[in-house]
Amino acid sequence: MKKFIETLQNIWKIEDLRNRLLITLLFVLIYRFGSYIVLPGIDPQALGGLKAQTEGGLLGLLNMFTGGAFANASIFALGIMPYISASIVVQLLTIAVPAFQKKQREGESGRKWMNQFTRYLTVPILLLQGPSYLINLSVQLQGGLPGGFWFQASSTIILCAGSMFVMWLGERITDRGIGNGISLIIMIGIIARLPEALLQEVVSRTGDVGGGYVMLLLEIIALIVVIGLSILLVQGTRKIPVQYAKRVVGNKQYGGVRQYIPLKVNAAGVMPIIFAQAIMFIPLTIIGFSKVDSVGAFWQGLVNSDKFFYNAVFFILIVVFTYFYTAITVNPKQMAEDMKRNSGFIPGVKPGKKTADYLDEIMSRITLPGSIFLAIVAILPAIARLFKVTHGFAQFFGGTSLLILVGVVLDTLQQIESHLLMRHYDGLLKSGRIKGRSSAAAAY
Repeated sequence: MKKFIETLQNIWKIEDLRNRLLITLLFVLIYRFGSYIVLPGIDPQALGGLKAQTEGGLLGLLNMFTGGAFANASIFALGIMPYISASIVVQLLTIAVPAFQKKQREGESGRKWMNQFTRYLTVPILLLQGPSYLINLSVQLQGGLPGGFWFQASSTIILCAGSMFVMWLGERITDRGIGNGISLIIMIGIIARLPEALLQEVVSRTGDVGGGYVMLLLEIIALIVVIGLSILLVQGTRKIPVQYAKRVVGNKQYGGVRQYIPLKVNAAGVMPIIFAQAIMFIPLTIIGFSKVDSVGAFWQGLVNSDKFFYNAVFFILIVVFTYFYTAITVNPKQMAEDMKRNSGFIPGVKPGKKTADYLDEIMSRITLPGSIFLAIVAILPAIARLFKVTHGFAQFFGGTSLLILVGVVLDTLQQIESHLLMRHYDGLLKSGRIKGRSSAAAAY
């Protein structure tokens, strides 16, 4: 406890870090305040049907990502997911379109151009999702939406502006605050749902479902175990030995030492789950939120997160996206060139192309178990539901929510630790630096 208090004092002493934390807190409070501002013309007392609809399934997960803004018919109801969907499209274009590949190689200027293109692409996605949300809201409200066409047009504009403002908040947190802004906003939305979800689970276990406090204790123990496994998944690495040849420059000798390259078992971080989740939201948008019960069994299975078909497709998408995202974030050829430039080599492997092929083979081997483990963690909420865990609390047993929480918390603590160590203060842990995700694998 004394160590913790000293660390907080050290954090407060560093002016830059203190300002960044306060700015982050301010922007987070603005985001949480906005999630309770209801669309103009909507009666908050008439939202019972919408809140009941978002208690479980895919809509419940979407409501969790928005921190309850979806169920509140808030100006932030569409959340940050449209921006993430646009980012997925842009990253796919960098693989398939030569013009985007060229921009990606242009460094900082290319990155800024692609970020701007992503913002522009977010707008048409919002213009598609906004009316779909309002159609569903009209069905759930008693008496429908007021005002006809002009009300829907103005509400669509407000929803689009709200999501773009959330995106702007995330970017400002990244630039002027601490941590990755977009990831932090998603995490705050998830954490905001935890107290209510835990209360519902307590009521459920002590009421009709049964099991009492013993079952609740077992659930909490299982949750702690899953969190531990998720941390191992985020931090797990395989070390590749690299030998550096001796070089003499003037009177000084360089090299002649062995170091290790840590290749992450899950180099893609939580991104494959976010990618897959965004894809799984597409059928829900296409058929319209309100028409889920009236479509065939195929579509119902594809939009119901408790169904086997949904989880099977989700599992496969995560494995595929893990390989895809690892391929675009880890470049074995560049790593081999850097080693060769610094007179380094992997013992038993020739420098150059042979080293690149060797690293690529190792990455493929460790990515397979990493992707399968990631997919298993992602579908754990559906497994928890088999034991009659409530929908809200089940989301914290795995899936996107848990891995985002673990990954973002580790990333944020790692940044705070870096600020402390740079100014010669003790870090957050005596045992060593916190291992977060690589910057390339951070959510956004």
